[in-house]
Amino acid sequence: MKAIIPAAGYGTRLHPLTKSMPKALLEVKGEPVINHIMRKIEEVGAVDEVFIVTNARYYEKFAEWCREFSKKTKMKLKVLNDGTTSNENRLGAIGDKRFVVRKEKIDDDVLVISGDNLFDFSLKEMHSLFREKGVPVVGLYDVESREKAKLYGVVSVDSNGKMTGFQEKPSEPKSTLASTGIYFYTRESIALLDKYAEEGNSMDQPGNFVQWLHKNTAVYGHAPRGNWFDIGSIESLEKARKEFSP
Repeated sequence: MKAIIPAAGYGTRLHPLTKSMPKALLEVKGEPVINHIMRKIEEVGAVDEVFIVTNARYYEKFAEWCREFSKKTKMKLKVLNDGTTSNENRLGAIGDKRFVVRKEKIDDDVLVISGDNLFDFSLKEMHSLFREKGVPVVGLYDVESREKAKLYGVVSVDSNGKMTGFQEKPSEPKSTLASTGIYFYTRESIALLDKYAEEGNSMDQPGNFVQWLHKNTAVYGHAPRGNWFDIGSIESLEKARKEFSP
C-alpha cells in the first residue's frame, strides 16, 4: 500500500503564518503537523511508501523536512512538486492526487490523508474495514451539530455503514458526519481518477471525488472514537495546540 499526503494548498486563511511555511509544517505539541500524520500512517503497518505532494513555493521546506524525517522511519518518503505557484493556478486536492498517481505510476491500494489533519485515533480499525469490504472507506467524524456540519463535506450512511449520500458544505446537512480527509482507496478506485477528470469534474475539494465515486462503486464510512482537528484557520490551529493529545 502507498500513502499520499496532499499538501499543496496555500493556506490563505492562515496568513501570515503560511506566507512562507505550509500548514503541514506548522508546529503542534512541539512537532510539525505532518509528523503526527506520519506516525498514524506507520501504525497501519501496511504502507511501504509515502508521497507528499506540494507546490513550488513550499517544495524546499518539505524537502528539508523529508531529509530529516527519513532518518526516523523505515517507510520510503518522496516529496513531489506539482509546479504550481499560487492559489490561482493550483491543481486542487483531487488534481494533486491524480498528479502523484500518474507521475509515480501507482498501481496499488492508496491511503490518502490531507496534510492539514490532526487526530488522536488509530487507523487500524478503518484499515481492517477496508480489507474486509474490499472497497473504498472514508474516515468520518461526528461534529454533533448540523450547523457545524455546514462547514464540511457531509456523508450519509446506512445502518451497515455504506455511504448513501455526500454533500459538500451543504446549507441543509442530512447528517452530522463530516468527511475528515482520510481515505482508503483500492487500486481499482484510485485508477478512476482519470475517468473522473475526463468527465470534466471539479479537481478541487477532495469530497467531490468521493461523491462521484460512491455512484460508481460501493463506498463505506468509518467514524472512530477520538478527536479530530481540521487545521484550516488561525482559530482551529490554536484550538489544536491547546486540546490535541498526540
